[in-house]
Amino acid sequence: MNLLERMDRTENQLREKLLRADFEPELAEQAIEYVKSYGYLDDERYVRNYIEYRQNQKSRRQLEQELQFRKGVSSELIQKVYEELEPADERILIRKYLEKKRYDPAVCDDKQTRKLIASLARRGFRTGDILSVLREYLE
Repeated sequence: MNLLERMDRTENQLREKLLRADFEPELAEQAIEYVKSYGYLDDERYVRNYIEYRQNQKSRRQLEQELQFRKGVSSELIQKVYEELEPADERILIRKYLEKKRYDPAVCDDKQTRKLIASLARRGFRTGDILSVLREYLE
């Protein structure tokens, strides 16, 4: 975890932290508005940095879920930022994963291939992308 990650928070994360520290809800909201007014709290900036820093390591779906369910960011804001960013080619990440697992279609049977596909799908990769990359290995 780098310094920026330790310091930067979403509005929801700060609210939860203040409420856990026994701040009254009204005071917590005032504190949030105060830091927002100085630009210290900016969910859009947070989402953009989060995606740019991790998009070469995780699938889009996985990043969306982390931002929405762990960081408390709205799906609308996540979609807005994604529309503004250069999309990452997730097939590159799939290839890296297959290389890491030492995938060889000549050696792997159908059961092993299905397990790899399921593992990639659980990581949020689209089935079409997974199958496209697997076809490349067969050529």
